[in-house]
Amino acid sequence: MVIKDKFNRPIKDLRISVIDRCNFRCPYCMPKEIYGERYQFLKNDQLLSFDEIITISEIFSKLGVEKLRITGGEPLLRKDLSLLIKDLKSIKSIKEIALTTNGFFLNKYALDLKQSGVDRLTVSLDSLNPETYKKLNGQNLDIEKTLEGLKFANSIGFENIKINCVVMKGVNEKQIIDLVNFGRENNLIIRFIEYMDVGTINGWKSDDVVYAEDILRIIEKKYELEAVDPNYFGEVATRYKFIDGMGEIGIISSVSKPFCADCTRARITADGNLYTCLFTNKGHDLKSVIREQSSKHLEDFIKNIWINRSDQYSQLRALGKTDKEKVEMYKIGG
Repeated sequence: MVIKDKFNRPIKDLRISVIDRCNFRCPYCMPKEIYGERYQFLKNDQLLSFDEIITISEIFSKLGVEKLRITGGEPLLRKDLSLLIKDLKSIKSIKEIALTTNGFFLNKYALDLKQSGVDRLTVSLDSLNPETYKKLNGQNLDIEKTLEGLKFANSIGFENIKINCVVMKGVNEKQIIDLVNFGRENNLIIRFIEYMDVGTINGWKSDDVVYAEDILRIIEKKYELEAVDPNYFGEVATRYKFIDGMGEIGIISSVSKPFCADCTRARITADGNLYTCLFTNKGHDLKSVIREQSSKHLEDFIKNIWINRSDQYSQLRALGKTDKEKVEMYKIGG
């Protein structure tokens, strides 16, 4: 059974945050001034257990979900993550399990991830410049560890690793070509993302956005590109391949060209709240339902939420009709 929302959008992708903690303090996600040493993250008993995540995933798979993405915070901080992934992999209808990470711990965990069943990796990497990288991770962490982790993941068989780069004016837009070259040389798919107004604490201003057409113009000054069809319905990145055959890039233009009409994604926070839009301020408490009621109640609860879904934040943003309060990015993994 595939359920659809009020705009006839099926539910195909489920993003599961397994932890709200992160070892980075990126300014657009978890700024250090707010998430300092005194900040209280979730305690272990407030997190969804592995059994609860599996039960929720099984229900979503019955309703049409085919792809799971494991996120955080930084998901590799969740203890025994590979055991969860192994069980998720056994859910019959799930065709792909992906994981988004900042890459810092890949040297340590990539082999476990591969063996447990992760099909694809996405690594957040906003700069190759060591100083800019330190500034953007907010913790003065060295880029070499992340680059070594990427190299190792590639060497053990992870193919088509995607690199997500949030482009911000005056911060890293002059490093776009460096990242393009890095992708071409290392068989990585670089995806450039317009800086978005996720959450309410990152001080987002439209003046700080480097728009998709400008990113494309910068790349096309050096390389010939050709647009490529999406891999699947609801793919967020517009794809381009290099005419010389050396790989591809993607551009995610949520601000300038909203893709709400094709959105097939649901998101679950580490403490079990379901969000039907990246920019919403309204979560639905699955944890209470799963802990106090039956699986059948939970299935009906989820089904009712999606059938009544009418989110189209990015399209409304363009019309100036949006709420100011939104869920913070670190809670739902982007």
